[in-house]
Amino acid sequence: MEATREKLVGDVREVLADVDSLFRQAAAAGGDEARQLRRRAEELLEKAQDQFATIREEVVNRGRDTARATDEWVHDNPWSSIGAGVAIGLVIGFLIARR
Repeated sequence: MEATREKLVGDVREVLADVDSLFRQAAAAGGDEARQLRRRAEELLEKAQDQFATIREEVVNRGRDTARATDEWVHDNPWSSIGAGVAIGLVIGFLIARR
């Protein structure tokens, strides 16, 4: 998941740098060339939006799967769940008390 996030950040930076470069070129160019550069910038932005949508969908699906698996485990192992909750609560309590 971390590698995916880092790749996404790198891709977004690259797309933004490309779009910035295209806008600078479009400002210096005129007429038909400026329109072509603008179209290319729009394509790059659409590509970035598609990547974001894909990653967002993947994260949402993973979150749902994790929640579903956790819910099933808690229902299958209620006493273990209670014990895990108590243990986590004790650890947090000890950590807070030490400060």
